[in-house]
Amino acid sequence: MRLFVAVTLGKTIESEATAALQRLKGLAPRARWVPPANLHLTLSFLGEVEAERLPALKDALVSVGPAHAPLVLTIEGGGSFGSPSHPRVLWAGVGGDTKALGALQADVAGALKPLGFEPEHRAYSAHLTLARAKVPRGDRELAECVRALQDAKWGEARVDRLVLFESLGGKYHVRAEVPLSRAS
Repeated sequence: MRLFVAVTLGKTIESEATAALQRLKGLAPRARWVPPANLHLTLSFLGEVEAERLPALKDALVSVGPAHAPLVLTIEGGGSFGSPSHPRVLWAGVGGDTKALGALQADVAGALKPLGFEPEHRAYSAHLTLARAKVPRGDRELAECVRALQDAKWGEARVDRLVLFESLGGKYHVRAEVPLSRAS
């Protein structure tokens, strides 16, 4: 099973993203665009995991949820990874309670470490992946999308749960949900 832990952003952001992605696709038609229903903020990518490890993963996440209150994020602006003239990845920016999101991500990483999932060595940087270049050297058309995203504002999202997803055939399947239940 190919697994990752994420938070989702709700119907308001999905609706705004649907409209925005339609406009952006016209600027970079050769890119691989993320379906709006698949938009999420990854907290920890686990990779290939044996199905018999699911109960331990769920238990680890259940220990994190009660320590965190729901939080509010905004989706606005954007940028890219890779060469500015030939980006490999296009993303939307994340604002709002990013400090609480960073603490949530750190606690998820800490809870998963005893299970053998090493945290990334770089600092967590929340971003919403929108598209990827189909070629390794990047896509110059995505650079035009970065300019189009500069003033974008897609609204607010209330994050109230962790989700353990399985990626299968380009679709994401929920394997566990854990509420963020600490009173604020």
